Amino acid sequence: MDSAVEAERGTAAIKEQFLTTKDQFHAFLESGRPGQRSDDAERDTGEPEQKRIRLDSDGAKEEPDKKEKKKRMRGQNKSRPRMKPQSYEERRLCPSIVQERDTKCFYGDKCRFLHDASEYMMSKPADLGDQCHLFNTFGRCHYGLTCRFARAHTSPELKNLLNQDLYKPSAEREAVRNHLDKDLQRRLRKKQVSFTGTEAYLKTITRGQKPEERHTEKEKEEEQSGPGHAQETQESAVPPVKTVGPITDADIIKLRPCEKKQVDFTDKLYLAPLTTCGNLPFRRVCKRFGADITCGEMAMCTNLLQGQASEWALLKRHASEDLFGVQLEGCFPDTMTRCAELLNQNVDVDFVDINSGCPIDLVYKKGGGCGLMTRTTKFEQIVRGMNSVLDVPLTVKIRTGVQQNCNVAHKLIPEMKKWGVSLITLHGRSREQRYTKSADWDYINTCSKLAAPIPLFGNGDILTYEDAMKARETGVSGIMLARGALIKPWLFTEIKESRHWDISSGERLDILRDFSDYGLEHWGSDTQGIEKTRSFLLEWLSFLCRYIPVGLLERVPQKINERPPFYMGRDYLESLMASQHVGDWIQISEMLLGPVPRNFSFLPKHKANAYK
Repeated sequence: MDSAVEAERGTAAIKEQFLTTKDQFHAFLESGRPGQRSDDAERDTGEPEQKRIRLDSDGAKEEPDKKEKKKRMRGQNKSRPRMKPQSYEERRLCPSIVQERDTKCFYGDKCRFLHDASEYMMSKPADLGDQCHLFNTFGRCHYGLTCRFARAHTSPELKNLLNQDLYKPSAEREAVRNHLDKDLQRRLRKKQVSFTGTEAYLKTITRGQKPEERHTEKEKEEEQSGPGHAQETQESAVPPVKTVGPITDADIIKLRPCEKKQVDFTDKLYLAPLTTCGNLPFRRVCKRFGADITCGEMAMCTNLLQGQASEWALLKRHASEDLFGVQLEGCFPDTMTRCAELLNQNVDVDFVDINSGCPIDLVYKKGGGCGLMTRTTKFEQIVRGMNSVLDVPLTVKIRTGVQQNCNVAHKLIPEMKKWGVSLITLHGRSREQRYTKSADWDYINTCSKLAAPIPLFGNGDILTYEDAMKARETGVSGIMLARGALIKPWLFTEIKESRHWDISSGERLDILRDFSDYGLEHWGSDTQGIEKTRSFLLEWLSFLCRYIPVGLLERVPQKINERPPFYMGRDYLESLMASQHVGDWIQISEMLLGPVPRNFSFLPKHKANAYK
């Protein structure tokens, strides 16, 4: 096949009047850029100008002075720096001063933070604006003087102001649920949390009895004795609990598997649990555009059991997420079952998902993620164990298989039905394929018939409502959106309204502004929170730049695996948003979050540009 024809096939068709060259494109963006600082090159990449590193359209690093052979790295930028600055401020204010406590600092003279508010204000970076989103939303900004919009709520005496009309003491905490309780964290670290349900299940495994045999014997016993006897046996096994307040049915009758919380997953739009980018602010954006089901980012069960605050933060749920689940990763029945029991008692979720589709080496090589698909005995023990301690449905996300031409999902799905799974999500690629091949929807269709009556959701290559319509014709119960939602979060609206939305650059910037505001609520409005919001915004922009406005396309719709050529937008902002250079993403972030610190650098975690 001719290489030019093949290149044309892999490139999105854009109207001729908008097409341009790489040099003309970057020259146009430079012409409209505000005054350049002398340290711009260092600001873009954190390196001196003579060693400046740019990102080409493939996301690979490229030095202008050296033409080295490019190394193909699929999935992730493995040269990404591991350590990031913990703080961009030289001196930080003590929390006792920020929170205006009546008592003195617990550490006294040994405290490494500043206690003089006036001294701190002299070294603090300049404010980013006159209006504080947190103060305007909740009536109080608990970041006080450290807020980068502090002048909106600071008195001349450097006291934090309060808007009595808006302020409700518990408003911020009620908006987000599933916080890690300090007492629980302490007990987890000291291994003082009991897992009675898990221990009971693990004893049945150690007896050498196969899970399916144990399940069959239990069913026979219930059939012979009758449901009343089974209920009596369960109640007698539960120690008496002292109850405060009126006694309800839940206090008397132990929940049976058949009485677990039921969730209707049918014909829903499911936002995939996206690592890094699927954070709470992004999920809020997608909920606004019509996502029905949301799920937290993949959480490692071992880290949750150790009480790591950063891992528990992945379980947080916003009030707008009406159908929400969490996704767990692990490879052993004991840790996964303990984690499920822990979450069942301490977090508010509608379902728990097992990640058996993660392709990254770190997870796969220890037997988790896709590795579970090749370890069916362990997989079964994990599913049955988690099901035995959960009061909510248990779901599973899988791929077609591990090797490219060796599908195994069709063999696993009938087994998972026996294990008690409530929903299966199938990504139509193997681990080896990653994102370089098209999703196999014919195979997903075959598997959906095998899964019935359990709902099966399909996932892969959905970027338009037409893609969604074709996916629904396969017989799946619902659709999961991943990269499509990252490239255009308004995709949920397009699917529900069956239309192509020619969204303007101004509307897209408003979406980014909303994300920034949600980020300030979630990560904070101080310097550390601002820069964390910026880093996640930049991660998202590495996907958003792939969107091509509908009005510019020669052939509608855009395909997810078609590379966008260099093109001029209908205005400067639309062109800027089409850039795949990290420096231009930083410029967009500066429109919303102010200038970046001098020591700021960024390299995206994921290689978003995976084309056919």
